[in-house]
Parts: sequence; structure tokens; C-alpha cells
Amino acid sequence: MSASPENVIPRKLDVDAIRADFPILHQEINGHPLAYLDNAASSQRPRQVIDAVSEYYVRDHANVHRGVHTLSQRATEAFEGARSKVRAFINASSDREVIWTRGTTEAINLVAQSWARPRLGAGDEILISLMEHHANIVPWQMVCEQTGARLVVTPIDECGQLRMDEYERRLGPRTRLVAVGHVSNALGTVNPVRDIIRMARAMEVPVLLDGAQAVPHMAVDVRELDCDFYAFSGHKMCGPTGIGVLYGREALLEEMPPWQGGGDMILAVSFDGTIYNDLPWKFEAGTPNIAGAVGMGAAVDYLGSVGMEAIYTREAQLLDHATETLSRIPGLRIIGTAEEKAAVVSFILEGVHPHDIGTIVDAEGVAVRTGHHCAMPVMDYFGVPATARASYSFYNTEEETERLAAALYKAREMFA
Repeated sequence: MSASPENVIPRKLDVDAIRADFPILHQEINGHPLAYLDNAASSQRPRQVIDAVSEYYVRDHANVHRGVHTLSQRATEAFEGARSKVRAFINASSDREVIWTRGTTEAINLVAQSWARPRLGAGDEILISLMEHHANIVPWQMVCEQTGARLVVTPIDECGQLRMDEYERRLGPRTRLVAVGHVSNALGTVNPVRDIIRMARAMEVPVLLDGAQAVPHMAVDVRELDCDFYAFSGHKMCGPTGIGVLYGREALLEEMPPWQGGGDMILAVSFDGTIYNDLPWKFEAGTPNIAGAVGMGAAVDYLGSVGMEAIYTREAQLLDHATETLSRIPGLRIIGTAEEKAAVVSFILEGVHPHDIGTIVDAEGVAVRTGHHCAMPVMDYFGVPATARASYSFYNTEEETERLAAALYKAREMFA
């Protein structure tokens, strides 16, 4: 993983105490204790988040922003309070810069349709990288089809690292937006986003970061990064599904038209025209995922109580152990060996299809992800149809990696 900030000594985590907070981890799968190593797809939820969502439904549920009665006031306070927690968590300048979405995918689509589509024309370029998740490829392809703009792709090297020389070469006078992942979900690569942003800023090109795989695992400060947009999801950071965030610079958000129309994104409506609401509600048409926002606020509280530096350090230990342990297995090849990595280990095993790997290790109670991980161009680049992927969170243990390795040895024997 990338270097921790200097002069910061994170406290050592009590992993047993943390695991006690996650009810789902304490079960058996196929007669074995669950080893959940699929956190890049979706993390698990601590009891504190589950209880917060439950308490909202039991005590406070009502629609927000619309009522003067007590329940509506409570719901609104919880909903907007969660927004403030997220703002502080990523160090945005204002709650106005925090837009609730259904997740990273919707956040990126919002920027594509509200910021990019009205501004782009034939000959304009959007610059992305080869390692992007489909959610940071397809929305830009759609915008290019709609506007005549062109999608430009920065290549990667054999380690799964962005070719910064090629990025700089492709960043040109026709570039209107740079959109890259902070951390690759398929490879674990931590991109040099500060350099990416610095180069783009010198050419007055806005930058969107897909932060779905970064926010759960490291401290993110959007003002220190100096990015223009940052998108992430609740369900990857111990929060509920169906809730996420788009951070945007207030000046840019003010200029953008609403993407969806409906209730609560308006100030006044007549058949002669509509006056749109202020930020951030201009982009939040309809009844929102109130419980999801409450749960995400609780997730932010929980991660803050654990400590992002402590989480980062613990996951770096897990990555080192997993890399060393799995590398010893004959015929196993790790896909993605960047110098700066998050706790993701994608691999192939000679003679065993990744889907078979997933089935075999599941029989031993170990959950890993298999497939293309919504990153087909990455698979094409490395010449593999799919990989198996073990991805870690701070509640995982070294013993779970040992169990994965033992199951992989069994898989080798079965297909020998």
C-alpha cells in the first residue's frame, strides 16, 4: 500500500474486538467458519450501522424536508446530519458539496450527463485509464456517442501501474475531463492521483476520481487532493447498499443543470417554468434513501472510531502476508503487482479456471470473487478470461489467508 503520512503512529487494532462488531462474520459456511475475502465487491456492516438503520425505521421514519411534524423533523435532522458527517469525513468545504446518490455509478453518471454532456462537442476528449471499472468507462462512452467527443485511454504497464508518461502525452489541448480510479478494484493499484490532478490542473482540466476502493481503506481529503469531483459508495465502507456520494466543487455544481426532475429538487413549479432548488438538493429529486444515508453516517462514525490510519496500517499487513503466502503456491500468478497497492490480490492458478477456484474455496468456507470484476479491458490486457480475487478489510485475519491457501492447494490437487 502507499506510504502512510509521516509522523503518524496509528494505534494497533484489537481485531478480535472489531470482529465482534460484525454479526455476519460469526457463522459457518459448508461446515467451516466464514472467511469473507470479498470486500472490494462489498464490505460487511458492523452492528452499530445495523442498529442505526433499525432505530431510524423503528422510531423516526418519515419523509424529509416536507413536514412540520416531529417525525419528519427527526428524519430530516438525521438525513442532513449524515451529510455533515460525510462532509467532515472527506474534508469537503461545505455540505452543499455533498450530493447523495445511489452509489459511485450514479455519481459518475450524474457528472457525465449534467457536467460533461452540455459542454462537450465533436473533437473534445475525455481521458481515462485502461484499468477503470466499467462504471468509469461506459458513462463516458455514452457521452461521447451523444456529443461527438472522443474517449482517450491511458495504458498501463505489466505490473498494473498507470503509464504516467503516456498520461502526460495524452493530456492535451482537446482534453475536457480526466476521470480515473483512485484505486483499481481489479488490481489493487493505488494511482498517483496527486500527480494526475497536478498535471490536469496546469491545463485547467477538471478531474473526477472514482474513490469507491479508496475511501474505505485510507484517509481521503478532497481539498488536499484538489480534485473537482469524487465519487464513492456506502456499501464498500461498512454502510448500506443503495447509497453513495458525489463530492463536487461548489462552483462547478452551481453551473450544472439538474440531471433528474421531480419533487424536492425545485423551489417553485408552474406550467410556465420551474425554479430549481439550491445545492445540494438540486440533484436529489424524489424521496431519497433516508435510511441509507443514516446508515452511511453511522458507518462514517464507526470508521472514524477505528481510525483510518489504523485501518490503513492493518490492511497493509494483511496485504503483505497474503502476497507472501499466496506467492508460495506453485502455479499461482498474481495479476497486479504495482508498488503502491491496496489490500487486493487478484490471481490465476495454472490449470484451474477462476470460477472453479471460487467454488472449491467456498466449500472450505472462504468467500472470494471470481470473474472479470467489471474490468474487462484489464483482463484483455493481461490475456486472461478472469481472475480470482481476495480483497481484505481491517476485520480480516492472517488465519483466513492461510485457509485460502490451503483451499488453493486442494484445488491444484483436484486438477492435477
